[in-house]
Amino acid sequence: MTEPKPVAVSVTESAYEQLRGQLLVGQLMPGQRLVEAELVESLGVSRAIVRAVLTRLAHDGLVDKEPNRGARVRMVSEEEAIEITQVRATLEGLAARFAAANATIEDTECMRAILVEMREMLARNDLLAYSDCNSRLHKRILAASGHGTAQRLIANLRAQMVRFQYRTILVPGRPNESLAEHTALVDAIVAHDGDKAEAAMRTHLTHVTENLARTKQMPGMVSSM
Repeated sequence: MTEPKPVAVSVTESAYEQLRGQLLVGQLMPGQRLVEAELVESLGVSRAIVRAVLTRLAHDGLVDKEPNRGARVRMVSEEEAIEITQVRATLEGLAARFAAANATIEDTECMRAILVEMREMLARNDLLAYSDCNSRLHKRILAASGHGTAQRLIANLRAQMVRFQYRTILVPGRPNESLAEHTALVDAIVAHDGDKAEAAMRTHLTHVTENLARTKQMPGMVSSM
């Protein structure tokens, strides 16, 4: 007879996913202090579970814990943001290759539909909405890849980039370049061409890296990753 799963494990996992989700969407901002008592109330769990969750998020690289000073949402520097994007280029390139092999008709139709939205947002000069569509497209490609390990690693890396979510899209000429890069990427996936899909994703994120480097001293810029 199979032993029932301990309730504490399920509760801890649920609290972890809830707090991690808040980090992923930027609901908790870099540098923000994470007060145990407040988390106990908001998550509806014990202080011991909150501490376990914060320790796990620290291992994920999403939270900084300091002795006698508590925990804060991890602050990523401009230099590290560039390094993270370089790593993403490799991992997301791999995911794009797998997406080219595994994408269903539903996946590719969804990708095409998102591209249409992106074109519409650029025509309206709604760059924030364009970036939201951009994020959805990347997530759809990751999902289509079926590569669980890549998905987990990339999700953690993207979570650390919340501060830089809107940083390069105002670079002159960048919006149209970004759209062209995403179009080439989706075309390769639709054609089930793994080599071209991986190359297109790497090219896109290499250009993002270059533009991040250009805007390090320009805090008012907005980004499309």
